[in-house]
Amino acid sequence: MELDGCPSPSSGLQRFCFFFALFCFLFEARSACLSRSHEDPTFNPPFLTLHNRFLAESNDMVMDSKNNKCSEKINKGSQLREAFKMLDANFFDDTKVLDIAREAKELNLPIFAANRELVTSENGGLHNPSCLIFNPEWTDEQMENASNRFSYPTLSGIQRPKTEEDIAFMSILELGELIRTKQITSLELVQIFLRRLKRYNPVLESVITYTDELAYKQAKEADELLAKGVYLGPLHGIPYGLKDIIAVPGYKTTWGSRSFKDQVLNIEAWVYKRLKSAGAVLVAKLVSGSLAYDDIWFGGRTRNPWNIEEFSTGSSAGPAASTSAGMVPFAIGSETAGSITYPAARCGVTALRPTFGTVGRTGVMSIAESLDKLGPFCRSAADCTVVLDTIRGKDPDDLSSRYIPLDDPFSVDIKRLTVGYTDDAEMEVVNVLKSKGVKTVPFKLNYTVDSVQGILNFTMDVEMLAHFDEWQRTRQDDLYEAQDQWPTELRRARVIPAVDYVQAQRARRKLIQEVKKSFTVDAFIGNATDWERVCLGNLVGFPVIVVPTGFKNISNPPSEGTRRRTTITTGIYARPNHDHIALALAMAYQSVTYHHKQRPPIDNLGPSDIMPYPPTTIPHRRLHP
Repeated sequence: MELDGCPSPSSGLQRFCFFFALFCFLFEARSACLSRSHEDPTFNPPFLTLHNRFLAESNDMVMDSKNNKCSEKINKGSQLREAFKMLDANFFDDTKVLDIAREAKELNLPIFAANRELVTSENGGLHNPSCLIFNPEWTDEQMENASNRFSYPTLSGIQRPKTEEDIAFMSILELGELIRTKQITSLELVQIFLRRLKRYNPVLESVITYTDELAYKQAKEADELLAKGVYLGPLHGIPYGLKDIIAVPGYKTTWGSRSFKDQVLNIEAWVYKRLKSAGAVLVAKLVSGSLAYDDIWFGGRTRNPWNIEEFSTGSSAGPAASTSAGMVPFAIGSETAGSITYPAARCGVTALRPTFGTVGRTGVMSIAESLDKLGPFCRSAADCTVVLDTIRGKDPDDLSSRYIPLDDPFSVDIKRLTVGYTDDAEMEVVNVLKSKGVKTVPFKLNYTVDSVQGILNFTMDVEMLAHFDEWQRTRQDDLYEAQDQWPTELRRARVIPAVDYVQAQRARRKLIQEVKKSFTVDAFIGNATDWERVCLGNLVGFPVIVVPTGFKNISNPPSEGTRRRTTITTGIYARPNHDHIALALAMAYQSVTYHHKQRPPIDNLGPSDIMPYPPTTIPHRRLHP
C-alpha cells in the first residue's frame, strides 16, 4: 500500500513495522484510553506513547528518514481507520482516510464552526428552527382555514360544593359553570389551588415555581370582565399549570435542569398566549424532568399521588402528578417519546397526545423538532377537548404547526365507527363502547420495519444535540442530574453520521406508509405505554388519549392495609388529524364509568403508609422524554 510516494511495505522489515504498529494500536487503543481521552483533552493516550516508543526503538532498524515518515503515516492511517469503525465506515483504506482527514480539516471544520456561530449560541432550540419540516398528513386534501370551534355541552343545576376538596376535583366544565353563574370567583379558585399546591408539593415535588402575583392579576381581570358581562368561555378564570419548558415572561423557565435553574426567558410562549386569551389563570410552573427527560429534576424527583413510594415517570411529571392530586384543574405537558403517556398512566389522569403539529411550540424548549408535541392533562376527556380547542391552531412562528379543522368531538356519532382492539387492550373499554353501539373488531398494526425504536432514538438524539450543542461543548452535561440519561445519549449522538440520520428518516417514511395501509379502522384501543407503540406513534405522529380504567393492589402491601393503588389505563388511538374520534370515544366510555373521578389517597394513606425518604420503590428508568 503506497502513501504519497512511500515505498510499499513489501520488504520484511517494512511489513514487520506496519503490522506491529497496527497490532499495538488495536490492542492498546481498545482499552480505557479512548474514553479517558474523551473526558480529558490533556490526557496522552497510550497508543501515542506506544507509537513514539515504537519509532524510537525502531531507529536502529529503519535508518532512512523517508521510511520513518512512511511508518508515521501508516500508523496514523490505521488509527483513523479504527475511529471510522464507530461510524460503520471502516471500508476506506489508509490512503483514503488520510485524504478524508486532510480535507475535513481544510473544508468541513470551517463550515462547522461558521454554522455553530450562526445558530448554536443559545441552547434549547428556541431560535433558528430547521427548514426541514415533518408533516404527518395521510391525505393530499387541502385543509380549510376557517375557524370551527367546538360546541360545548350545557351543564345545568351545578351547585358549589361545601368543601375545597370537592371543588378541587370538579371538571373544567363544572368549574366554568360555577364561575359563569357567579357562584365562585376566579380569585377564590386561585386561592384554593395555590393552597393545595403549597400543601402537597413538599411530598410530591411537582412544582418548580409558583406564579402567585401573575395568578392574582389574571384572576382579578377575569372577575372584572365577568362583572361587565363578558364571558370568554369555559376556561374563563380557571387556574392551570404549565410544564416548565414553556416560557412565561417575568418567571423562571428552568427546563428542570441545574444548568438553567435561574434562566428567565423574555418570551411569551404561543400556548400560554392562547390560554391567556381564553381567560385561563396560570398558578404554577410545574416540574419537567431535567431537559425533558424522565422525572428527575434539579430539585428532586416527582412522586405518584396514587402511590407515593413510586415516582411519576416521564418528563411531564409535574403536570401529571399535580392534576392527579387536585392541585390544578388541568395542566399542559409535552411529549417527544412518552412524556405524556407514561406519567398520565402512572398517575391515573386523562391526557391527550395530539396529532403532531396541532399545537404551536413557540417559546417551548425543543428536544426534536420533528417529534415534539404539547398536550393537556385533565380530569376527563371532555376537559381535554375543551383545552385542545383553545390551544390548537397555526402558530406563525412554528413551521411545523398547522390549522387542523377537526370535527366537533361532542357531535361525533360513535355508532358509525369501527374500533379495533389489540391483544393488550383493556376489555372493559371495548365492552362499554360495544354496548353503546360501536362496532368493535380484533386489530393489529402490521409493518415490516423492525428498527422502530432505533429510528426514534436516532431522530431524537441528533435533533436534541443540535439544540444543545453548546451545552455539550462547554461540558455543562457534566452537571446533569442523571448521568445515564441525556449525557450518555448525546455523546453517542455525536458520532451518528448525517447520512445515517437521513437514512433513518427514509426508514421512518417507509414506516408511515406501512402503518397508513394497516390502519383499517377508525380508531383502536391498546396499551398506552408499550414502548414499541410509543415509539411508533411518535414517529408517525398520530394522536392517543390515555384513559384511566381502574386500579389494582400495589405489590407487597403492608399487612395492616393501605389505600395506595396501582392505576390501570388504556390508550385510544386515532389516525392523524382525527383527534376528535379518540376524544369522542373516550368521552363515551367516561360517560358511564367513574374511574377518572377517583381521588388519590394523599391525605389518608393508612397506618403503615408513612412515606419513606428516599422512596423504597424505584421503577426502572427508561427513555421517557
